[in-house]
Amino acid sequence: MNTFGNIFRLTSFGESHGVAVGGIVDGCPAGITLDMDFIRQELNRRRPGQSSLTTPRKEADKVEFISGLYEGKTTGTPIGFIVRNENQHSADYDNLKEVFRPSHADYAYHIKYGIRDPRGGGRSSARETIARCVAGAIAKLILNQRNIRIQAYTSRIGNIRLKGSYKDYDLDATETNAVRCPDALKASEMAALIEKAKSEGDSVGGMINCVIKGAPAGIGEPVFGKLHAALGGAMLSINAVKGFDYGDGFDAPLYKGSEHNDEFFNDNGTINVRTNHSGGIQGGVSNGQDIYFRVVFKATATLLRDQHTVDKDGNETVLKAKGRHDACVIPRAVPIVEAMAAMTMLDYLLLSEAK
Repeated sequence: MNTFGNIFRLTSFGESHGVAVGGIVDGCPAGITLDMDFIRQELNRRRPGQSSLTTPRKEADKVEFISGLYEGKTTGTPIGFIVRNENQHSADYDNLKEVFRPSHADYAYHIKYGIRDPRGGGRSSARETIARCVAGAIAKLILNQRNIRIQAYTSRIGNIRLKGSYKDYDLDATETNAVRCPDALKASEMAALIEKAKSEGDSVGGMINCVIKGAPAGIGEPVFGKLHAALGGAMLSINAVKGFDYGDGFDAPLYKGSEHNDEFFNDNGTINVRTNHSGGIQGGVSNGQDIYFRVVFKATATLLRDQHTVDKDGNETVLKAKGRHDACVIPRAVPIVEAMAAMTMLDYLLLSEAK
């Protein structure tokens, strides 16, 4: 299952230390002008080496489109693209060939396939998400034409978290700091926590919030194609994600039904709701309100300190990873969350229009 989507589909390929990673986008409408500067900007938000908080691996992450475009516009045929890997240090992984890294995909891949690429995790590496960001950028360009905006931000690193909802912050401030948190003071505290974990050879997890504004009512299916289920599946496909909720989500038990119900009212001739505890989705279908959700990420599994593990023969050993790794994936995962949300929303819009 290397393909995501129903109508707007992405098939990704490539490994962390292979020649390149890339993808094929099928089902993209024809006649869309691709803003290359925007696509490059989206990739820059994800790329390594952008601050002291991220892995120092230096990659330009320059995308090369090889099909599906004519004079800068989509033709309706498959859009093929690659991003070449230029800064691999494969020797850093020589000590991992015979052992299983704790909480990585090593053991599961070994059992499933009988073979694995130990260099940066191979296909399980988060470098695969480059393809998602390219396809997500294309989806964003199309959604922008429909006045649908998607914005994610860091809401928690470790035990440091934002209070309140997305409405309490200026989300345009998200890109003003390396943590991608719209609160400057909390961003500073989060950065310090990441730096501390990094100095100790450790890692830290966190949470990303995302809001989708402008989505029309009526998107999604009532039973097995629920919009929130599609968004949840998209988010849970991202490396290191451990949880997803939408609307009030796991806070819903704090409310009585009389407090949680979103009451309807006549808003100058338009049906509206007084609250949005449902997160813009009811019965699996969008209701025209803001769609908002949270995505939880675990701490990075690769640690630059001793960890107990076993080799492929079951012999116990001690592993100390080498190389360049993120002490926290959250800042670089913000654009990935947006990309998956954009692809999901565009795919479900096209499904709705195809009926």
